[in-house]
Amino acid sequence: MAQLLHDLILDTARQTPAGLALRYADNNMDYATLAASVAACADALLGLGLQRLDRVAVWLEKREEAVLAMFGAAAAGCAFVPVNPLLKPDQVAHILRDSGARVLVTSAARLAGLELVLGRCPDLRHVIHTGADAPRLAGLEVQDWDGWLRRGGPHTPHACVETDMAALLYTSGSSGKPKGVVLSHRNLVAGAQSVAHYLGNNAHDRLLAVLPLSFDYGLSQLTSAFACGAGVVLMNQLLVRDIPEMVERERITALAAVPPLWIQLAALDWRGRHPLRYITSSGGTLPLPTVAALRERMPRTAIYLMYGLTEAFRSTYLAPEQLARRPDSIGKAVPNAEVMALAPDGRRCAPNEPGELVQRGPLVALGYWNDPVRTATCFRPLAAAPGMPLTETALWSGDTVRMDEEGYLYFIGRRDETIKTSGYRVSPTEVEEVVYATGLVSEAAAVGVPHPVLGQAIALLAVAREGCELAGAVLLAACRAKLPAYMLPALVDVRSEALPRNPNGKIDRRGIGADLSHLFANVAP
Repeated sequence: MAQLLHDLILDTARQTPAGLALRYADNNMDYATLAASVAACADALLGLGLQRLDRVAVWLEKREEAVLAMFGAAAAGCAFVPVNPLLKPDQVAHILRDSGARVLVTSAARLAGLELVLGRCPDLRHVIHTGADAPRLAGLEVQDWDGWLRRGGPHTPHACVETDMAALLYTSGSSGKPKGVVLSHRNLVAGAQSVAHYLGNNAHDRLLAVLPLSFDYGLSQLTSAFACGAGVVLMNQLLVRDIPEMVERERITALAAVPPLWIQLAALDWRGRHPLRYITSSGGTLPLPTVAALRERMPRTAIYLMYGLTEAFRSTYLAPEQLARRPDSIGKAVPNAEVMALAPDGRRCAPNEPGELVQRGPLVALGYWNDPVRTATCFRPLAAAPGMPLTETALWSGDTVRMDEEGYLYFIGRRDETIKTSGYRVSPTEVEEVVYATGLVSEAAAVGVPHPVLGQAIALLAVAREGCELAGAVLLAACRAKLPAYMLPALVDVRSEALPRNPNGKIDRRGIGADLSHLFANVAP
């Protein structure tokens, strides 16, 4: 029974060494080879002198080296930090600096774009790159992946237990830069086993990984597959229509995606394709017309609607047999988790009474990296059962839900101001900081506006600095230079008067969002 993250691979390799573990660019890796490669990567990391729980950042598209670096870091007794490949250099530098990463694994091409920002990362010592002709960087040891692996081992991994940190996953909140969620080996293993259990994953499944591995939902495709000996096919798709073709060619049985992607996939012709055993959706609400279209186009495919947070990996799922009866529900708690709706005074809400979603159990993360204030806000003691001498830490999600008489949960809204777009959580402050950095505005507010495809679109309101003639296109260009595509505003509105304020004198993002809520109502899904 796996206890540490890399045990998921090692245990399966002992049982089915020849089973397909990973496929990328027409190259297959069986479980025996994957286990040996993870061990070699761990040896090579230890050969760099890394200490217990040192962080290893991985900034790569989905490929073998990314998987090996992450699980190799865990096997060495270190922690991995997957970085979204869509992020821009300034954002990557923030994560490297905040996490205190000692090693960065990336490609030579990506490394060239980081030359101007790596000076802001004082803890970084080593860069391992794929490809050739990487730049030389002052103060950093730069090595190519193949040569680095050949110089490794043997070394003894640092001792670890299941409650030790295994990963830092960065996610945006309602304010400030992205924050690192600390996940233990226990979190990741329990999450993998829970997901694999309710999805019925088995060694005959082939999962298509289209989501970023920096996203907990994307990482779960690896961990839940490795927990049961399934195979994973890595895909960095160029066009949405490439996905059905890949499903057919690779005989895929399971596909996970976020609602904006499912909206596009539901419009494609799936007739004659290899039948998917199941599909899953998380990262936002899947519109009912999309659910109906998927059921029509994939009549033999089970559809699982899920809800989760990076801070708890996975919270609830709606079983396929309940989809027709309650398609607007987020379901019930996943195995090995308890999810409840609590009132502000801590009592459990009555049926259909709105309350905050609170989760307890081994999937709840350890907190936010180097941020005791936000950790204390979201990770709080939960009253123990009578007679129990200690309390436990539970996650207060900030999301409002209701639970019906049969125990099914329904999402109502978010307490904070985080924008949920294309399956990503975007901090409005991070968008606003880019706009303020232009020196052209006196005020700025980024808000989420309902959008039938994206879930929410980003609207940016700004007030030009006095004496400054400003066009929205200028601010959009500034955002495009600093932010990935999913963080770009769909609307930029430059105003001459001050932005609305709430009673506390702060910019009223909630009121602005309400005023703009009609903007994309007529956009066709």
